Amino acid sequence: MPDPIRFYYRGAVQEVRDAAPTRTILQHLREDLHCTGTKEGCAEGDCGACTVVTGSLEDGELVLKAVNSCIQFLPTLDGQALFTVEDLQHPDGSLHPVQQALVECHGSQCGFCTPGFAMSLWGMYLKQESHGLSGRPPSRCQIDEALSGNLCRCTGYCPIIDAARRMVELPPRAFDRAALAERLQGLQRAHGWHYEAQGARFHTPRTLDELVGLRAAHPAALLLAGSTDVGLWVTKQMRELGDIIYLGQVDALKTIAQADGMLSIGAGVTLNDAYAAVCRHYPAELGEMWQRFASLPIRNAGTLGGNVANGSPIGDSMPWLIALGSTLVLRGADGERELALEEFYLGYQQKDLRAGEFVQAVRIPLPRAGVRMRTYKLAKRFDQDISAVCAAFAITLDGAQVTSARIAFGGMAATPKRAAGAEAALVGQPWNETALRAAMAAMAQDYAPLSDMRASSSYRMQAAANLLRRFWLETRLDDPLPATAVNAFAAGTAGGRA
Repeated sequence: MPDPIRFYYRGAVQEVRDAAPTRTILQHLREDLHCTGTKEGCAEGDCGACTVVTGSLEDGELVLKAVNSCIQFLPTLDGQALFTVEDLQHPDGSLHPVQQALVECHGSQCGFCTPGFAMSLWGMYLKQESHGLSGRPPSRCQIDEALSGNLCRCTGYCPIIDAARRMVELPPRAFDRAALAERLQGLQRAHGWHYEAQGARFHTPRTLDELVGLRAAHPAALLLAGSTDVGLWVTKQMRELGDIIYLGQVDALKTIAQADGMLSIGAGVTLNDAYAAVCRHYPAELGEMWQRFASLPIRNAGTLGGNVANGSPIGDSMPWLIALGSTLVLRGADGERELALEEFYLGYQQKDLRAGEFVQAVRIPLPRAGVRMRTYKLAKRFDQDISAVCAAFAITLDGAQVTSARIAFGGMAATPKRAAGAEAALVGQPWNETALRAAMAAMAQDYAPLSDMRASSSYRMQAAANLLRRFWLETRLDDPLPATAVNAFAAGTAGGRA
């Protein structure tokens, strides 16, 4: 009999043997465990009513993070701890400071979204505690980040923000990290794990060699990383996924290394940790993109490698990665090969992946002398919204002359795509308005964007050209405008780990 899914919840180890591999954590909570505090609002990781906190051991360190339970599959919990709103109240009946603050500040209106807000605030509370900042009022930027994945239909954000400030003023409630880490040690598996139920299999390799072997043996199996997109295939499209190979326990995919002017980020590094690493080198250029990329629970679960491998034409990571000249390390049974990121995308949802290959790492050039770079996101909401247009620009200047140019857009074509004509109009020219106008005009030959619910074709074309002008205004040699990136966010965030 296959080993069960094992995780720690409500003071005990839970074992699950017969749940389908694509059963979500939310479904298990509400329908199997009858813990109904966690709510389902959208079933796509957008509203935050289902927010929970998970705990895992990474390099022996306890990591606590808020995630959306509605799109996370139950087997991904194996070896971890799960916390829901039911865990906040003390056994003697007293409320946690997060709950007490929500009561005092009238942070709950209809109440449906409140458990999700409480868990997001608890995640921030734990993060403050882990950084030795208990009792220190969080900044508005920190509060906005923590609550970026939660929507209130009653439009009651002000009292909830007040509660975020109030909770640190109340008598503290310490969390016993050492005890939890000790409990989780007993749940760790030394080798790869295979779960099977209801005719489907869920493979969890621990090493790159195991992953290579599984991929070769099961070429039709779905590779699963953060589930922030794949989860919707089940909850919204009702698809049967068949066999799954889960990448979340392959430690070799979670490494971040720097050498020879390149930053190498493993495909299994979460989006939040990946952006934290990149923004240490590009704070002004990518700080705002980090803040505006999806929401904190999505960034806590999704991975940079998964975002790249998914290859959505409106994905926000690919334009700036392409503009910087990033490459992919692809791994298969025949070894590794390296490929420029823009060459990876062959057409809509088509990639240059050979049989048995997977994305192992993303390699990003570090800042170089003379290179000026910016990225911009246009969307209807500031937080947690899909881009209508995402732009990234990087030029190299030798004095006043442009010696190289890399311009990439998302939302303008069937794949993330460079603007070859606009680049050619800039190279060899002085970085002035004459060259700018020529490059803006050339964009009409580079792209033929579609009209959809997010923006019309004409809006996208005009916006793309205007973003190039904005880039010039911020980087021109005579009287440039100040950069508008949110530097405070990049400077005040510590990788999202609690």
